[in-house]
Order: sequence, then structure tokens, then C-alpha cells
Amino acid sequence: MATIDTSEGRIGYLEQSPAAPNDLPILFLHGVGSDKRVWQPQLDHFGKARRAIAADYPGYGNSAFKLGAGHDDYAKAMVALLDALEIKRAHICGLSLGGVVAIAMASLAPRRCASLHIADSFALHPEGEAIHDRSLAAARELGMRGLAEARVDALIAPGAPEGLREEVIDTMASIDPDAYVHGAKAVWLADQRRRVESIAIPTLITCGSEDKITPPILSIKLVESIPGARLEIIQGAGHLANAERPDDFNRVSDEFLSNLNEKP
Repeated sequence: MATIDTSEGRIGYLEQSPAAPNDLPILFLHGVGSDKRVWQPQLDHFGKARRAIAADYPGYGNSAFKLGAGHDDYAKAMVALLDALEIKRAHICGLSLGGVVAIAMASLAPRRCASLHIADSFALHPEGEAIHDRSLAAARELGMRGLAEARVDALIAPGAPEGLREEVIDTMASIDPDAYVHGAKAVWLADQRRRVESIAIPTLITCGSEDKITPPILSIKLVESIPGARLEIIQGAGHLANAERPDDFNRVSDEFLSNLNEKP
């Protein structure tokens, strides 16, 4: 676990990498109720062949808080992190809010993105405003741990790995409430329908078959909007597909990346 000073403030991140990586790096972007640690199964897997980095948004984890930050600010912070780590181009993989941020990165800094993997996410959530309002009301009334305990069973499907439920609760409980307010607005009130139509880099869309938060129909709409995008459904997974079914998530990611021309 490390931090680095960037042009957008201090950013916390995790990194795993082989001694001499040959492939382009991959940057993992977390959801609104999580932080960089949710990507450990992917860091362990992809870090064997390439630089694998998972980062915190401003205000989350070990990153400095930025008042009023939205998804474009998060995207700019992630580009600044790439600058600070001297990475010219990277594959971008984001889940839920991370998918929203990945779309923003592709719009704001397309030359820095070698590909996109948008997981359990959307361009516009039809119930986004209601989810936003309910989430903030619950956070105020119950606190972050109470919110996590009330929400966890909607996030993960039955059959998730042992201990994941407790990890999800503990991680969400540790989020700064002010940062969560910003994150909730950034994800649930996002409308990037025009942006996704302009994405011109290879794009993989994945979604858990049992996702109740961002159901597969929203991923289908993304595929229909992004030229050349492909869809993979992670069977048996809920909203946190990367943590619930890491082997399947990593496999479809590997298959996607193996078909790309990874020029720096």
C-alpha cells in the first residue's frame, strides 16, 4: 500500500508487478462503497504479467479529500496518477462507479486508455436519482457501518466466497462519510450517454447475472451504444463480480486482453 503526490493531490494505490513486465499496465477503479482493496484478486492475477494498479479516488482510502469532486474529477485524478507513475497508456478496468470513471477517462484522455473493461455499470441508471437519495438518507440515519449492513445482501449473490460479506461491510464502514456523499452523486446521477457513443477503443462489458444494483439490461444498453463492444455475463455473480467470481472475471479479462495489440 502506497501513496504518491500528483498534480491532483495525494493518491493512494496498490501495485503488483513482475520484475520485467512486457505488457501494458492495467488500472483498476473501485465502486462507490469500496476502495482499492476490492481488487486484490485481480492484482494477484494480473500482476504476474504486467503492472497491475488499484487506486483510491479523492477522499477514499489513502487519497486526499477534494471538496465537490465528481466523476470527472476522479478521472482527472486517475490520469494524474498515471503521470506520476510514468505510465503513458494503460488498460482501464472499472466496476460500478469505476465504470463511470472509466468512461470519463476515455472521454477526457482517450490517448491514455488502451482499452476499457466496464463492469457492472452503466451510462445512465434509470433509478439513479432514487438510489442516490435512499443511499444518502440511510448513511445519515444509520452511519456508514449501518448502511453497509443494510446494503450488503443486495450487493453480493448467494454463494459468494466465505468472508466476502464481512469484508464488504468493513470496507464500506471505513469510508469517510463526506467522500461517500461525493461518490454517490458521481455514480448515481451520472449521465454519459453521449460519451459512450464516442468511445473508439476496444471495450469489454461484463455484468454479474444476479446483479440487482446494475442489472444486465444496463450492460446490454452499453454494448448497444459503444461501437464494437463485447458483452460477457459472469454467471452466479452479483454486483461485485470481480470479488464474487474472481476466476471467471479474470478469465474473461484475459481473453479480452489477449486479442489486443498492446503497443505502448
